[in-house]
Amino acid sequence: MARLEGFEPPTNGFGSHYSIRLSYRRVVWTCRVAPGLPARGAAGRVHHRAVAGRPLYGKRARGRPAGPSRGGAGRAAHGVHPGRSLHAGIGAGSRPGRYTGTPMPHDRTDHTPQATAAPDWRQRLGLYWKLVRGDRPIGWLLLLWPTWWALWIAAGGVPPWWTWFVFSAGVWLTRSGGCVINDYADRWLDGSVERTKERPLATGAVSGREALAVFAVLMLAAFALVLTLNRLTVLLSVVGVVLAATYPYLKRYTYLPQVYLGMAFGWGIPMAFAAVQGTVPPLAWVLYVANIFWATAYDTWYAMVDREDDIRMGAKSTAILFGELDLVAQGVLYALTFLALVLAGRQAGLGLCYWIGLGVAALLVAWEFLIARHRDRAACFRAFLHNHWVGMAVFAGIALDYALG
Repeated sequence: MARLEGFEPPTNGFGSHYSIRLSYRRVVWTCRVAPGLPARGAAGRVHHRAVAGRPLYGKRARGRPAGPSRGGAGRAAHGVHPGRSLHAGIGAGSRPGRYTGTPMPHDRTDHTPQATAAPDWRQRLGLYWKLVRGDRPIGWLLLLWPTWWALWIAAGGVPPWWTWFVFSAGVWLTRSGGCVINDYADRWLDGSVERTKERPLATGAVSGREALAVFAVLMLAAFALVLTLNRLTVLLSVVGVVLAATYPYLKRYTYLPQVYLGMAFGWGIPMAFAAVQGTVPPLAWVLYVANIFWATAYDTWYAMVDREDDIRMGAKSTAILFGELDLVAQGVLYALTFLALVLAGRQAGLGLCYWIGLGVAALLVAWEFLIARHRDRAACFRAFLHNHWVGMAVFAGIALDYALG
């Protein structure tokens, strides 16, 4: 039967320690534990921990030689784990290093259930999902709408189902790959930007090699889909990969990375015409130019969110280039977007539904200027997200015009 040889309560207030002396079969332990600290052991143990994670220590009684520790490397003498909970008493039949007695009155027991750690492979998949922005579909949608504009106009209505699937799935794959290579290129910057500091590459949760491997897998999957289409589409896809892979590096050298983003995001437009018609007519390039203006405008809203951080870190963007004239420049960009869409609509012979869709899109853009007029970060980010509805309104006008015409 173990005995409590001595107990000294704390006398110095917060941060002081209990001194406890226990004996069992001529073995004496002298322990110092801090009150009120959570234990690192399993739920249900009394939560007192050795000071600063130091192991409990003990000394043999006089006249008996010390034996080897039963706990293995890293444990205190007699099998007590470093930092493991200590119960104030020892019950009958217990052994050194395993305290099972009734807690003292000062003990604090936490009955909160502790979460079970997810398997490593599941954690990795979660990190990769976050890396490709699977939890944030806005980028995929902004890339999808102009691609669908082109597919419907090129086909004069609903496109062939396989072509539609290839481009819809390819949009998700290429956008996800673009996010990965963007984070890989910006890992020197993202950790210093409030909005991006928790990204997997910025925190080191995913390595650079892993990111490049994910990017390669996504691009190969997209290319495999394109291989099922005609030769011209396959050749154009190579240009698309180059645009997606090089875009992230431009913010180090030019104030116009948003323009290049529009070129990369809109490359599905000439590819869609090539897949459906076997050629890329002038109408496709008018739509492509409209998308460049539109992408530059909505990504400038995005850049306005990070403008202060980008200036501090030496990155470049259209938001920095435009400066105090940013709202004026935004107005010009959106005006050019709608001008190009008007020219595309006339060239394609679209009717009333299309013009109604353009009108709705223009009202949505006006609302963006209304909420972001003070350049508040949150408002600029909302204006960026709102462009999803702009793209959808234009597509609705195109689809309805062909369906009802």
